[in-house]
Amino acid sequence: MQKTLTNPNAGFGAMAVFMTAVSTILGAILFLRFGYALANVGLGGLLAIIIIGHAVTVPTALAVAEIATNQRVQGGGAYYIISRSFGLNIGGAIGLALYLSQAISVAFYIIAFGEAFDPLIPYLPFEVDALVFKKIVTLVLMTILSVVVLLRGANIGMKALYGVVALLFVSILFFLMGNPISEGIELSFNNTIEGGDTFFMVFTIIFPAFTGIAAGLGLSGDLKDPKKAIPKGTLLATLAGMIIYVLVAFKMALSATPEDMQADQLIMSRISVWGPIIPVGLAAACLSSAIGSLLVAPRTLQAIGFDCIMPFDHFNNWIAKGREADNEPINGSVITIVIAFFFIIIGDVNFVAEIISMFFMITYGFICLISFLEHFAADPSYRPTFKYNKWYFSLIGAILSFWLMFQMKWTYAALASLSMAITYYFITVSNPERQGLEKLFKGVIFQLSRQIQIFIQRANKDEEESHWRPFAICVTEDSFKRQAAFDLLRWVCYKHGFGTYIHFIKGFLNKDTYDESQEALSRLINQAEGSKSRLYLDTIISPSYTSAIAQVIQLSGISGKGNNLILFEFSRSNPEALKHALENYQLFDATGFDVCVLNSSYKGFGYKREIHVWIGAHDFRNANLMILLAYIISGHPEWRNAVIKIFAFFPESQVEKQRKRLLGLIQEGRLPISPSNVVFLPMSGDETPRQVIMQRSTDADLVIVGFKPENFKDAPEAMIDFGDMSNILFVNTSHKKDI
Repeated sequence: MQKTLTNPNAGFGAMAVFMTAVSTILGAILFLRFGYALANVGLGGLLAIIIIGHAVTVPTALAVAEIATNQRVQGGGAYYIISRSFGLNIGGAIGLALYLSQAISVAFYIIAFGEAFDPLIPYLPFEVDALVFKKIVTLVLMTILSVVVLLRGANIGMKALYGVVALLFVSILFFLMGNPISEGIELSFNNTIEGGDTFFMVFTIIFPAFTGIAAGLGLSGDLKDPKKAIPKGTLLATLAGMIIYVLVAFKMALSATPEDMQADQLIMSRISVWGPIIPVGLAAACLSSAIGSLLVAPRTLQAIGFDCIMPFDHFNNWIAKGREADNEPINGSVITIVIAFFFIIIGDVNFVAEIISMFFMITYGFICLISFLEHFAADPSYRPTFKYNKWYFSLIGAILSFWLMFQMKWTYAALASLSMAITYYFITVSNPERQGLEKLFKGVIFQLSRQIQIFIQRANKDEEESHWRPFAICVTEDSFKRQAAFDLLRWVCYKHGFGTYIHFIKGFLNKDTYDESQEALSRLINQAEGSKSRLYLDTIISPSYTSAIAQVIQLSGISGKGNNLILFEFSRSNPEALKHALENYQLFDATGFDVCVLNSSYKGFGYKREIHVWIGAHDFRNANLMILLAYIISGHPEWRNAVIKIFAFFPESQVEKQRKRLLGLIQEGRLPISPSNVVFLPMSGDETPRQVIMQRSTDADLVIVGFKPENFKDAPEAMIDFGDMSNILFVNTSHKKDI
């Protein structure tokens, strides 16, 4: 298989791109269907079609010029540009659609070539059905072209194009110099036949006239300097085509009535100073466009095979293989010829035009979308030398392309979109190691997140906190020993907040500790993928736990808001980490952090069926945060069957007062806690709160208890010794929360 998509003897320049593009732009549609369009939608409607068509093609031409000057363009034209920008999976799905439109275009132009023989049929020395005669002509021409392209390739095609384009311009000049066929015609923008076709039906049939810009791209592998040739040739052909379309539209509107134009598809020959030049020009235009498409389509297919897009390696190698001397895609040409013969046998110009329009419209839409997303992502590596395109041109082109697809024929648009989605799915399944949509949106998501973070930070600069939500961080050196802290953080921050999990590495920053941190981060990311967590993961290197905590609590939150809660975790069998929370409390108190300390046991979180919240007389500030955390945790899918139970123990004289307050709080806060699950226990001097908790919550899966650090600093064992209970979360808030 060839190692490159370029022709080792490539020597074409901007003129080759211009010739290939303009011969398609000024092709069959101009000669055969402009009269039909004028008759059905009038001069105003046709000018609107020209404007709308160029509102799609001009942004696409600008986008093509821009993207082509940002990268080394090899063979494959538009497919190569799309696949190298969007990724091979997306590029493959679009590329196959593009290839089919190019291959079917060959048939379209050959069928249109047959229409040029209409004036000759009455002069034939034998009687023959017009449709049969034109079908024979098209099949014979397709056979001749097939042999020529297979034997000689791009060189003979390009030599033929120069003569054909010259004849094409002469035909148009003769038409513009012609005389009206009806006297007294006044210029009117809305003069149409009765009961004509709708605007978008006419637009669908006319749109292939605007697809010439993609024709020049297909020669990218045969260009000496694609970065210069593609922008110059494409933009010049687009500009020339737009001017000639407007001139032809006005000339035709001033020269014939709508009825004349509807009745005679070769009305231009009756207006031209020499009538036969129009069928000759039509034949030349169709021939040149057919040659151009027959040269471009196999190169697109060759590039698809080169990238191993198809699921079968042998087939990829076969279509990617080029002729040894010049890399001519012979095998791709054979497939293209077969497809062209199939649609020639169908022989319906309008049907083929509708299919071409749909696939080209999708391609143009995606090219504009690429350009817009590249502008939006602001990737420093995106440095096109073509500076005349703006992001809003590309956005307009993309939106207009996708909107027009469904306006033209929504059934075809839906089928085209569905076929591309199915193709993308199978390509992705066959090549799971390749990047797909994530490559497309990675830069865009970065820019969106950056802008959102800045917006949130500025919006909340002077705002008082009214509704609390968790912006939590956890700093631990036991990430690979116990999972409890990671799990609790992802449950708390699943939907209502944002969590940052940081693995602590003790030491000074040097190459060894940095490499260790990167390895640890990679391990964390792999573990997080298995749990589908929504946490931001990081590492920190610091000489001590205290210095690490001091650094972390001063960092701006990744979410755009400052962090407000820190989580610590210790093992009941090895409570060494508890002292980090207690000894550094002055840091959290100074910065207004809420503090949670998780007491982990060998039972873990059990079956995740019951959450017990213990509220005591000393929990005036903590109570609301404890209830909120229980509610937030129960909202995670893993806790969907959990029941929240609240146990409140107060002096007997306060029980009734606190009962009304707490039940009213639950009702006003719309918390899913049944009054029957709220238990009030009068305090007695016989048992300590810890003993009561151990007695009542032995089988709970998570117990939430309030604490004040100053009460436990000298007696930490009161937070450690809970026997065989499941995990216990101790909560201390910096200020009372509103529910």
